[in-house]
Amino acid sequence: MATLLRKIGLIRLHDRDTEDPKHHQGSLKGTKGNQKNNANKHCQTTNETNILSTPEIKARKLDQHGKDKPSGKDKQGKDAKEKQQQQHASSITPLAPHRQHCTQVRTRRLMKELQEIRRLGDNFITVELVEDNLYDWNVKLHQVDKDSALWQDMKETSTEFILLNVSFPDNFPFSPPFMRVLTPRLENGYVLDGGAICMELLTPRGWSSAYTVEAVMRQFAASLVKGQGRICRKAGKSKKAFSRKEAEATFKSLVKTHEKYGWVSPPVSDG
Repeated sequence: MATLLRKIGLIRLHDRDTEDPKHHQGSLKGTKGNQKNNANKHCQTTNETNILSTPEIKARKLDQHGKDKPSGKDKQGKDAKEKQQQQHASSITPLAPHRQHCTQVRTRRLMKELQEIRRLGDNFITVELVEDNLYDWNVKLHQVDKDSALWQDMKETSTEFILLNVSFPDNFPFSPPFMRVLTPRLENGYVLDGGAICMELLTPRGWSSAYTVEAVMRQFAASLVKGQGRICRKAGKSKKAFSRKEAEATFKSLVKTHEKYGWVSPPVSDG
């Protein structure tokens, strides 16, 4: 019996030894490869599971969730900004009715004055609206003192009128209009650079809401004569046009000067 078992063992050993080594190695490689793939697959699965459950990922998720959701500081800043905007809007709103009222007063006043000027029969002044703008007038002064040198200049140069521009601010008639000479180019007569006019009546200090445009123009015509105004006839200079920018700068400067030193009436010898 023992001899038979040993024979069977020898046969099995002989069969194992006579198998194709390549086939045997391939089988081993296949087995090892499958084991290795299964191990890798298992490791990957295990690693994925472990990575998704790590505290780092949880922290990332929480961090991402925190980004999507505004923080307490951001929310407070946003609320403060909205509150500030609401306060700013509430502070602006009450100004609208006041501004609207000022516009209505200015419009009614200028419409009334325009109608009265057109009803005048003495042809002292005529008015044209600049581009149909009720608040911007071109005023033609047709008459000055007929005994003045200026009147003689107008006759000799065939100048039919002195053209002025009068613009009315938003709060007119409670603030004075801005008035300047356009043509012809004048010398003296309290007409300065750019066509600015030196008259206290045209400043906030000397202005009264009772003054009409017609009254202002009559005062201007008188100041031209008092200041011995003349039409400029010098070559080159007479063709140089007055400019609004220069007139505004000159008027601002003269107002500042007179506020410091006071306004002085022209001496009687001036006419």
